[in-house]
Order: sequence, then structure tokens, then C-alpha cells
Amino acid sequence: MARTLYGIVAVCPDLGIGKNGNLPWHPVRLSNEFKHFRKMTSTPSMPGKKNVVIMGRKTWFSIPEKNRPLNDRINIVLSRECKTPPAGAHHLAPDFSSALRLVDTELADQADKVWVIGGSSIYKELMEYPGTKRLFVTRIQKQFDCDTFLPEISLDNYRLLSEFQATATPTTFKNMVPRSAKRTARGAWYPV
Repeated sequence: MARTLYGIVAVCPDLGIGKNGNLPWHPVRLSNEFKHFRKMTSTPSMPGKKNVVIMGRKTWFSIPEKNRPLNDRINIVLSRECKTPPAGAHHLAPDFSSALRLVDTELADQADKVWVIGGSSIYKELMEYPGTKRLFVTRIQKQFDCDTFLPEISLDNYRLLSEFQATATPTTFKNMVPRSAKRTARGAWYPV
């Protein structure tokens, strides 16, 4: 049986996801979104197993060193440049397909859900990969300067899951914007 793949991302209104190797809203910490991300990516559906997070090398190095690897998850870093896993990473794969083969072979007894957490080219591969996918997208309702973007989600190819109809939740931009000033909208998308 083919495995369902998951993607999770927070985006600005223009689908921006990064700036200079960091989140575009860095150094602002969106506490609710980090809690949501942690809960979604670290909670397995099967006891005794762990979820896998797949990320590109730049995403790995954008995570503060004290938070690497992401706890309670199997961390796979994709890189054609690295010859060994970066310090703290559990596994290294040269590309997305190789990472999925690793999950289905060497990690099959340990792995539950597989989450793609960035960057842009990895999200693109996820969206183009055959099979069942779920994209969990949080839209940050404030524009930040970005140089990295999520590929466009085609409404011809994806639809919003009814149980995840966009919900507005308050977001705190600590030390920058009053709590009531901006909101996020979450939604889960899957292929049509």
C-alpha cells in the first residue's frame, strides 16, 4: 500500500516562505504556529513509531542549532553536496525519491507519517510526486519580504478538505504587531 505524504508550511500572502535562509518573519516567533507545527509533525498515528521529517539542506541549517535535530521525529536531510549527514541529522539522502526509499526500506519498522517541511524545491517535488498527499498550509495575514516561495497550489489539482476549512486563529507577532492586528488561516489541501 502506498504511503500518504504530508507537507506543512506557513506562507505570506504572496506564498513567501523564506528570506536569506530564515523564515521571512524572523526574528519574530509565531508561537501558535510553532506549536501547531510541532504537534502535527511529531504526533504519530501508530504507537511505538515516529514520524519522519524530510527537509532540504538549507532548511536544516535554518533551524537553530539548539533545536536540531527536531525532537521526537526522524530527521532526513536532502543534499547532493553533503557526503555525510550534517551534525545531528539522522539520515542524508541525495534526493526526494531516495529519501522515500530509505523510509520504505531501512526505516520501515520505525516510520509512521512522512512530513515534508521545506524548502521550496522539496515542496515542488512533493506536489509533483505521484500518490496521495496532504498539504497543511497556514497563511500568515501579513506580508514580509521574501526571496523563497512555495510553488503555486493549483486549485485544478487540489481541493480544501472539508474538515480543515480555513479557520482564522489569532497570531502573535511578539514585539512587533499587536495580537489583534494579524491573523493566520489554516487549511489542508489534497489532490483532486
